[in-house]
Amino acid sequence: MVVRAELFGPDGSAVLRLALDTGATSTVVSVGMLVAIGYDPALVSDRVQVTTGSGIEFAPRVILDRVVALGQERSGFPVLGHTLPPSAGVDGLLGLDFLRGQMLTVDFRAGHVMLA
Repeated sequence: MVVRAELFGPDGSAVLRLALDTGATSTVVSVGMLVAIGYDPALVSDRVQVTTGSGIEFAPRVILDRVVALGQERSGFPVLGHTLPPSAGVDGLLGLDFLRGQMLTVDFRAGHVMLA
C-alpha cells in the first residue's frame, strides 16, 4: 500500500509517496527528497546499519522538522536516507517507528488505511 506523506525541512516541504511497510523498523526516505527540502545526508554523522534485500548498508539518520501522514503528525522525526530502486515506484517506506503506539486499520475492500 502506498500512502501520501508530507515532509517538512529547513527549505520547505514535499509530498511523497511512501510504501506502508510494517516489516521496516525505520522510516526510509529517498536521499534526493531529503536534499530537496533542505537536508544534506552526506554531512550527517549519525549512520545506521540497515539490512536490505541486497545486503548490509549504512544509512544516514536525518531528523526531520515534521512529518504528516495518515492524519498523524510527528515533530523531530528521525528517518533514514536511502534511495530505493526506481522500479519500486515510491519515494521511501513508512515504517513501524511512525506507527508505534497507534492502531492501524487497513480496509482492503474499501481501499482505506487509517491510523488512530
